Amino acid sequence: MTVSLADIDLSDIAFWERPIPEREAAFALLRAQTAPLRFAEPEMSFALPGPGYYALVRHADVVEASRTPEVFSSSRGSTSIHDLTPEFGEYFGSMINMDDPRHARLRRIVSRAFTPKMIKQFEADVQAEATRIVDGLIAAGPGCDFVAEVAAKLPLKIICDMMGIGPEHHQTVFEATNVILSGGDPEFIQDVSRAAELLLGAGQRLQDLVVSLAAGDGDTLITALTSANIDGEKLTMQELGSFFILLVVAGNETTRNAISHGLHLFTENPDQRALLLADLDGRLPGAVEEIVRLASPVAWMRRSVTRDHEMNGHLYRKGDKVLLFYWAANRDETVFTDPSRFDIRRGEGTHLGFGGPGPHFCLGAHLARREIGVMFRELFTRLPQIRSVGEPDRLRSSFINGIKRLECDF
Repeated sequence: MTVSLADIDLSDIAFWERPIPEREAAFALLRAQTAPLRFAEPEMSFALPGPGYYALVRHADVVEASRTPEVFSSSRGSTSIHDLTPEFGEYFGSMINMDDPRHARLRRIVSRAFTPKMIKQFEADVQAEATRIVDGLIAAGPGCDFVAEVAAKLPLKIICDMMGIGPEHHQTVFEATNVILSGGDPEFIQDVSRAAELLLGAGQRLQDLVVSLAAGDGDTLITALTSANIDGEKLTMQELGSFFILLVVAGNETTRNAISHGLHLFTENPDQRALLLADLDGRLPGAVEEIVRLASPVAWMRRSVTRDHEMNGHLYRKGDKVLLFYWAANRDETVFTDPSRFDIRRGEGTHLGFGGPGPHFCLGAHLARREIGVMFRELFTRLPQIRSVGEPDRLRSSFINGIKRLECDF
């Protein structure tokens, strides 16, 4: 596929609406350049234009930047190309947008709930919910929306249970997280002039919810966070609110999209489905990793350069912005053979679907792996021929590689 550098504008939402093979060809061309390309920042109705950013699209560059947080900082915002304003920082200024030592302090508090030992305690809950979801899918019958009936339900239920959020609030969480990670998709942000109002409103609804939950009791992640004491410090209500938003958004949307992409990948690659069904127990872990690699539910994160620094022959200046494109790094042909191919037995390379190595590696990676694996084990045990129908209805976003709807048949 012929793609020229003039065709590539990573800040243009139209680029992210192009077919995946075209995007793969564009990123391959960017990786082939001797120096990273700089792109203008996208126009936002509620943010001032900035100086632009460099696109890190090679696996090695993303890994090095992730491992060097003292140079590639998250403190000016990691989930937004534009710097966070104080009002956005109130809701979205969680530890993902911090550096150590503050980041480390907050991560220590919450990480206790996401260790493999703690996640193992949720195994029975994850399995029971997956069973209920497939029961409901069979009752709904073929032709239904896989995202609504399956992919969205499991991570939403598990993260809400962990946080102590009752079912009466699940729809609020679902709708608010859709808006926060909409990327400006007109289905969720119909009027771009109201984008800031809608995003802040979604953040306020979630923060109001956590404040009400913090006043309760019981053995939940919220009560644990409220009472946690690290080095003589407790979370402020603002920190608790931002933490809550990060956890429910990250713990809901990303796994939902990985599961949705997984069904479509197995539909497009029946040979890989046959391989998995021939040895479900043995090949499921590899299948989960390959789904996450190709789906890369979070396409990029941002860093800001704290001092002049040379990496792979290019000098980055203090104040430069860089975007770590996990989606592109996970298709780096120097790391993965035939990288666009879905191969559940792939034993090479380390994908960056949970972020790069370093302090910001995904806190919920163990939980996400467990949910994806349990969901596909349940699906392929009871409905081994389930498949997607037609093309996915994709989220119009550069940040989240999302699927809004996906018809399924069985």
